[in-house]
Amino acid sequence: MPELTEKVSGLIITYNEEKNIREVLECFDFCDEIVIIDSFSSDKTLEIADANPKVKIIQNVFEDFTKQRNLALDHAKNDWVLFLDGDERITPLLRAEIINELNKSDKKDAYYFYRKFFFAGKPIHFSGTQTDKNFRLFRRSKARYISEKKVHETLDVSGTIGELENKLLHFSVSDYESYKHKMIHYGILKGQELSNKGKKFTTITQYTKTAFKFFKAYILRLGILDGKEGYQLSYLQALSVYETYESLKREQN
Repeated sequence: MPELTEKVSGLIITYNEEKNIREVLECFDFCDEIVIIDSFSSDKTLEIADANPKVKIIQNVFEDFTKQRNLALDHAKNDWVLFLDGDERITPLLRAEIINELNKSDKKDAYYFYRKFFFAGKPIHFSGTQTDKNFRLFRRSKARYISEKKVHETLDVSGTIGELENKLLHFSVSDYESYKHKMIHYGILKGQELSNKGKKFTTITQYTKTAFKFFKAYILRLGILDGKEGYQLSYLQALSVYETYESLKREQN
């Protein structure tokens, strides 16, 4: 394995990630520091993380995902950062590709990672996950998360963009109930975001967008081919849209 010529900061935001934290910290093994922004975990997340000598922990009350991510960027000492979620894992092939890319003289300023989605350990091939990608490796000096986006954080890159070939493993769904809770939470934050943008609630918009989200994931994005898990994922994506408009309605009452 070639030696990495760039120094990289590994970044992660956490809340009660004791089941994930050991494995995700191992993914940062080639980073020279790891910055954790924790919203006051009540489990053993910080106890486990603190045993790693590379880890620097900052605790901050959670308001939204974007603020936590930008805070992590502010605390990183290196220009290059690798930002992972607790449920994401780097494969050996992806690790080698990252190092090879960073050692190039003509590297880009930010890289998309495509993600392989898993539902309770089972790989999902459709249901809208086919084109799932996010920025995970980039220069801090060239990027910042857009402050208006409270959920599904969006990185604004003022530089060149590339894509890595090997996929990041995304174990987003450990079980149905926990994913349902996550999707409802995302919907609530998205509703607040829409309210801040001046969007108005209407019942017809709520129901048409909810129905179309299910139709898009299950039929147009071939969720039907993923079996029971495809139906459940499509339903929960639609539920998140429904909760978005419930949240918007509450914000305007």
